[in-house]
Amino acid sequence: MIKGKAALVLVDVQQGIMDTSQHWFRQENADTVARTKKLLDACREANIPAAFLYEVHRTSMIDFGRELDGTEKVHCLEDNPNTPIASALEVRPDDPVIPKRRYSGFLYTDLEVVLNGFGVHAGDTLIMCGYLTDVCVHYTFVDAHQRDFRIKVVRDCCGGSTQKAHDYAFEAMHYLQHDAPCSLDEILQDIKEYGARQK
Repeated sequence: MIKGKAALVLVDVQQGIMDTSQHWFRQENADTVARTKKLLDACREANIPAAFLYEVHRTSMIDFGRELDGTEKVHCLEDNPNTPIASALEVRPDDPVIPKRRYSGFLYTDLEVVLNGFGVHAGDTLIMCGYLTDVCVHYTFVDAHQRDFRIKVVRDCCGGSTQKAHDYAFEAMHYLQHDAPCSLDEILQDIKEYGARQK
């Protein structure tokens, strides 16, 4: 059940997830994005606002910090055609598209300002999905949890660096909020009920 007001937070559903040269590429990514579009459309129908996060780095690479110390190589440069939000989501001109330099969507961004503008505050519900489950989704989830949002993370609208990492990330999120992990079918029913309550 969605409690309080709601907003959809899409984490790094970027064109590059279709790039076969990247370590995070999976054959199922196109299906995941299609399900994400279904989720987005349902939220729009229920008047649930959406915020689109996307990771982007300067071509000078001065803002990578320690991000290249692990598995990830140079990615999401501002002049790369793979960096923008995935075209399949059909972002509207008035949709908030929020750049971020770090994994968490809350760190050094105006996400919280945008959520406040939506009228969504601590105690309200964030519906969350995106990439990578075990990295940017997980870090954004943790920061949302620490800001006292209720969170629903849509398992089949997320993709991890590996299946094992995806599953472990959901275990970690379940540890913090037992009701957080959900399926697309479950959240679509919740959204339908939420929309009916708003009328």
